[in-house]
Amino acid sequence: MGKGQGQHLVMVPWLAFGHLIPFFHLSVALAKEGFKISFLSTPKNIQRLPKPPQDLTALITFVELPLPHVDGLQEGAEATVDLDIPNHDYLKMAFDLLRDPFRRFITVNSPDWIIHDMLNNWTAEIAQELGLPFIFFSVYSAATLGFLGILEPEDGPTAKWPDSPRALMRPPPWIRFPSKLARLPHEANNSYRALYLPNESGLSNIQRFRRAIQGCQAIAIRTCPEYERDYLEVFNEYPKPVIPVGLLPPEKREAAVEGEWVEIFQWLDGKAARSVVFVGFGSECTLSRNEIYEIAHGLELSNLDFLWALRKPKWAVDDGSDALPPGFVSRTAGRGVVNMGWAPQNEILAHPAIGGSLFHSGWGSIIEIVQYGHALVVLPFINDQGLNARVAVEKGLAFEVERDEDGTFHRDAIANALKRVMVEDEGEQLRNKSREMMAIFRDHQLHQQYLNGLVDFLRNYKTNELQKEKCACK
Repeated sequence: MGKGQGQHLVMVPWLAFGHLIPFFHLSVALAKEGFKISFLSTPKNIQRLPKPPQDLTALITFVELPLPHVDGLQEGAEATVDLDIPNHDYLKMAFDLLRDPFRRFITVNSPDWIIHDMLNNWTAEIAQELGLPFIFFSVYSAATLGFLGILEPEDGPTAKWPDSPRALMRPPPWIRFPSKLARLPHEANNSYRALYLPNESGLSNIQRFRRAIQGCQAIAIRTCPEYERDYLEVFNEYPKPVIPVGLLPPEKREAAVEGEWVEIFQWLDGKAARSVVFVGFGSECTLSRNEIYEIAHGLELSNLDFLWALRKPKWAVDDGSDALPPGFVSRTAGRGVVNMGWAPQNEILAHPAIGGSLFHSGWGSIIEIVQYGHALVVLPFINDQGLNARVAVEKGLAFEVERDEDGTFHRDAIANALKRVMVEDEGEQLRNKSREMMAIFRDHQLHQQYLNGLVDFLRNYKTNELQKEKCACK
């Protein structure tokens, strides 16, 4: 038996794929160490997850909790990717209704540990009621978690920050070293409203975050000191263990390249090494017509080769013919490819012709892209993306596309950022830095060492606590 000694862990991620996938990767990593995993989510989300390695199927059980109906939540929506951002609050309301099914599962199965997410205030409450230890797992970086200031009770000193959106436009007072960690003006307004004001679910997101953390036995963060040691040190005064679990780099699994992708990869094969920009903004970012058109015009103006994995916008006609500016495809023929279907992203990123990425700077995407040493051009839109972008810039790893104060960006800024990062002399230092960090981000042995810290904590915690109780009784 492995280090897990057969302990049973229950994983409960929030209903967003930026959370589900890291929880899945952590589940696989812990199953390899001998832990038995129960992965709880809704039926549709479980169906959309990758399959675990064949040799771990006996250790990972997917437990389906049907999502209750809530007025305002569209039929069939079970994750944030299925909804526009204004409707996410209804998903939180439905998520909260999983409280009783979760309690029944926990009561019957009596797991050794619960590992849960940021919006899971009720799983924390149930764990405490039943006397079960639980760990808060942050799929966000240490910088983002530190910026939020959620490690104290709701009536603690940090609860008074921020008092306005403007306060979010500078590093919080507990970041006591030079830092770019702050929101831009347009981000500050959106973030203040989304995080700090009550929503349809009856709680603000920050209240949920704090309650999910209070009472936990430890905090696990998907990060490593080699990237953000300074932000990890912000947690030094926290009275409970804060465990970096490494970056959980996913196992390399080659997808079958078929259909039109055969021709696209042949096109890539004909390009010079590190000459092509990969463009992708994931499934959560809903871009307007103007935003997509400005990105397209920026790519055109840059005169660089590019491969764009574009999710067909909801506002586009059925065949997607108006998703790009008129004449764009013909004008960029030969040096640009746009695909609106499924994309084998790992295989694209691994191709030697790809040298840079224009993307939203989600933390999971940064981890995935830097493993290949790409130069980063970041254009954040939602959630933690802006904070990730500032830190990547601060670390000399990325260049952020300039925006107006209201958040508008223009084609010239896209083109200038791409040329600077991909070909101009002033971008050479950034390109070198990305290759330097590549060695760290893809070092599976390094990240396994950090994961071992979590494994040892899970394995030894109860033994240590029993010893403390015996000592207290003497």
